[in-house]
Amino acid sequence: MGGALVFWVGLLICGVCVGAMFTFKSRSDPTLWRTCTILSLTCCYLMWAITYLAQLHPIIVPKRDDLRIDL
Repeated sequence: MGGALVFWVGLLICGVCVGAMFTFKSRSDPTLWRTCTILSLTCCYLMWAITYLAQLHPIIVPKRDDLRIDL
């Protein structure tokens, strides 16, 4: 599971957003529902992708302090 997972989940989210375009046609205010759904999905995806990629390739490598050197 590497960076390709971000790409595949992004495609899944795009598919759900396209599906939302056709789902909310019968509501009282379809533009509001579509906008809220697509914006929520996009923000959740971006937050997840940034967090996932930051953990996948950290900028600062953690160092362990509990290692002992036996002399």
